[in-house]
Amino acid sequence: MRIIATKTLSQYWKQFPIAKQSLLAWYEVAEESEWETPNDLKTQYKNASILSNKRVVFNIHGNSYRLIVDIEYRLKIIFIVWFGTHRGYDKINAKTISYVKTD
Repeated sequence: MRIIATKTLSQYWKQFPIAKQSLLAWYEVAEESEWETPNDLKTQYKNASILSNKRVVFNIHGNSYRLIVDIEYRLKIIFIVWFGTHRGYDKINAKTISYVKTD
């Protein structure tokens, strides 16, 4: 899979340095994956939450953080949408939140 907005990921781990290694581990696994469907993803990430055909929430760093992505399975592309604490996640609508460009 090709992950779009890796710069965004690096900005997130600068903001949440304790999550850096967990984000890097997720990145390495996702980049090597060949998911064709949400079911393929669930086989590998049983704790991931499938919100729609393309929107997925991953638990990061022992569920202290959440990573929201959009996946275009046919194109093999993952778009980073949002990353933050579990508490921050509870304050957003994971199904509708849009990617926000970070500086």
